[in-house]
Amino acid sequence: MEKRNTVQGHTGKVIYWVVTIFLSFGMLAGGVQQLLQIGGYVEIVNQLGYPTYMLSILGAWKILGVIAILIPGFPLIKEWAYAGFFFAMSGAAASHLTAGQPFTEAIPSLILLTVTILSWYFRPENRKLKIVTV
Repeated sequence: MEKRNTVQGHTGKVIYWVVTIFLSFGMLAGGVQQLLQIGGYVEIVNQLGYPTYMLSILGAWKILGVIAILIPGFPLIKEWAYAGFFFAMSGAAASHLTAGQPFTEAIPSLILLTVTILSWYFRPENRKLKIVTV
């Protein structure tokens, strides 16, 4: 069976947990602020031209996504959560850039996008979706 991670063993687990904790904290903090529409998010979505109700949707999904990637089991739901984080953060970065905002406005989204990819890549075997070949 082919190994998908190039960094194995203890180092891979440390990388996974460090980036996953960072990702979880970032997504949970942002999700709660979006759900409660605090922390400047209303102004941000208004500047980007999105309706305010999007904050409630994004916030709820981010919180559920954090739960999904942290609890054991449910590898298919974890894949969906990682995909959701990827689309949300790449979409946020693209929104900032296409709205003509300075690149610095996209940096938080790009950081969370990067840690999403790293967390997904370094996840342990028991958190991966099993590939069945026929």
